[in-house]
Amino acid sequence: MSARAHFRTSSPEETRALGRLIGAGLEAGSFVGFVGELGSGKTVAIQGAARALGFDGHVSSPSFVIVNEYDGRLPIYHVDLYRVSDEREVEDLDYREFFFGDGVALVEWADRAPAFRPAERIDVAIGLAGGNARTIDVTAYGERAAAVLASAEAAWNRGHDAACHD
Repeated sequence: MSARAHFRTSSPEETRALGRLIGAGLEAGSFVGFVGELGSGKTVAIQGAARALGFDGHVSSPSFVIVNEYDGRLPIYHVDLYRVSDEREVEDLDYREFFFGDGVALVEWADRAPAFRPAERIDVAIGLAGGNARTIDVTAYGERAAAVLASAEAAWNRGHDAACHD
């Protein structure tokens, strides 16, 4: 089972808000993979998801350490695979704890290690659309992920007018 939704945001605040809506439905074992160009808003969306998961500290991209762990209502593993040149390097990360454990994995540059993504997941592709605008395509794989996406999409539609949503 898979589900898809397309969103358009016009500011970092809206991108963060969409991340918050996705994060609100995540539970232990959830995996959300983010892809997009440098500066597209992956970390901004993750900031929103982390807030929804109860973390109120600073969220920044872990490009140099690869994994940041945040304490929320569940453990949050913010993984950045930007510096991974060969997906076999993911083996060295103890990825099973991050991707399949009792926490939530929020993974930037998830496309750099496709073999390690779980079957049940949410993929978020963020594209630049001029200025601060972003197009965000979300695909949910699996029943639980599809329910998270449906809830986020319904909340987004309630909170935004047609000018903010394609």
